[in-house]
Amino acid sequence: MRTIKRIKNIFTALILAVIAVSCVTKVAYKEPDPQLPEEFRFTATADTASIANLEWRKFFNDPILQGLIEKGIANNYDLQIALKQVASSQERLLQAKYLQYPDIGFGVSAQISRPSKNSMNGQSLNLFLGKSHVEDYNAAFNLSWEADIWGKIKNQQEVSRMQYLQTYEATKAIQTQVVAAIAQGYYNLLMLDKQMEIAKSNLELSNNTLSITQKMWDSGDTTSLGVQQATAQKQSTELLISQLEQNIAIQENALSILVGETPNKVNRTIEMSDTSLPQDISAGLPAAMVSRRPDVRQQELVLLESNAIVGIAQANMYPSLKITANGGVNSFKIDNWFQIPASLFGSVLGGITQPIFQKRQLKTDLNVAKIQREKNVLAFRQSVLNAVGEVSDALVSNESLKVQEQKATEQVATLKDGIKSAQMLYKGGLANYLEVITAQGNSLQAELNLASVKRQRLSSIVDLYRALGGGWK
Repeated sequence: MRTIKRIKNIFTALILAVIAVSCVTKVAYKEPDPQLPEEFRFTATADTASIANLEWRKFFNDPILQGLIEKGIANNYDLQIALKQVASSQERLLQAKYLQYPDIGFGVSAQISRPSKNSMNGQSLNLFLGKSHVEDYNAAFNLSWEADIWGKIKNQQEVSRMQYLQTYEATKAIQTQVVAAIAQGYYNLLMLDKQMEIAKSNLELSNNTLSITQKMWDSGDTTSLGVQQATAQKQSTELLISQLEQNIAIQENALSILVGETPNKVNRTIEMSDTSLPQDISAGLPAAMVSRRPDVRQQELVLLESNAIVGIAQANMYPSLKITANGGVNSFKIDNWFQIPASLFGSVLGGITQPIFQKRQLKTDLNVAKIQREKNVLAFRQSVLNAVGEVSDALVSNESLKVQEQKATEQVATLKDGIKSAQMLYKGGLANYLEVITAQGNSLQAELNLASVKRQRLSSIVDLYRALGGGWK
């Protein structure tokens, strides 16, 4: 009973000591000013709504593209690796929750010591115990616990939590990239299909021109140079078709890899002109974008982690209270090792340790942690600035490409009419073969350019959706 009472007195004294020094210090987190503009550049109105609020299934209405994105989210290896990193961080977060609990261990030991008979210990054993050796058998529980006086353990838990949230945000950021990359690859494939259609149509025109030129040469109305030029025009179009076939196959392979499949043909049944994306493009406000973009949010979590690390470094400079205890059974003879209560023993030790001189290491750690926090503030602001820039780039590209698409459409119509006029004049002998070939070449290039402009406009809308933080919902 006296032993139990003494242990209670010791614990009471230690608790009072904790209370006496428990002015818990926690480094306050001051959210940095991201220095955001009131609205994005190149926006007509500062609308609070944003296309990034749409789930990707509602943003992309094409069923084929939706299927590819679903495969990508399920099978893309970069995304799967990120999810494994989340699971790993989740385990560390679970482990961090147990930092506030004591360490408990159990050990069993047996020791036999045989001193020299000519030594003082040997002669003393022989004289008092009539033995030439000493046995010692021990079985005990060991406990060690550090009181979280200055919030060091809480900050360690906070670091683990921030690291877990960073991996979670990183996964969302990778998903937005995967979704955007699949959409970009898909639209690029549709553009190549359209260019292939244009090239094959132009090849028919080249064949007709060559046929007409060949007949005129046979009748003596033109020179062999005209036949050679028409043949070269046809060969140029055939070369373009071969290059487009190569680019289509490469794009299909890249798209297959993005969705986690071996390179294969990608089935599609629509043309680029049939694609539907939201026409009402609204970027919302910059403040909303910051809270939505996973990469910016991840950088803010890095800042929160560095703030907790400052708290840990600061707590290391203050006194620490550690309590150790052990108890079990101990005996010099194995046959009475577990005699209760004779073999029972126990001890409790508590102490407060204040670091005094460690070659300035603790102060250095604190200063370095503060500097790192300042660096992360700058990195956070830089990430915000980059995000605003990406949104502004996508907005100006979309507006500019609207105008370019209109002009390119008008140019294609004009040049197609020019082909008809050139062929009629050529048949009537009022134009030479070079004018026909030039008209066909210009029309082909204009149609290819129009398909490219349409694809760029679709890409700019996808870029805007990703830049605003859309694609992870």
